[in-house]
Amino acid sequence: MSRHYTNWRKSRHSQPNGNCVEIGRADDGTIGIRDTKQHGTGPILEFTQAEWATLVHRIRTHQLNT
Repeated sequence: MSRHYTNWRKSRHSQPNGNCVEIGRADDGTIGIRDTKQHGTGPILEFTQAEWATLVHRIRTHQLNT
């Protein structure tokens, strides 16, 4: 991973018990997702803007199995 992500923010759907994900953005527009329990040291899932838009659309319309 060579991208530097900034402006990490917690998901609005995160639980108060610490089960959270954070979303950040790189300068090239790539979106990164990480688990807050790793305190910034764990792996980051990376998505292009098009991949992110597709993922969010499928989550919102419950089409993850297609």
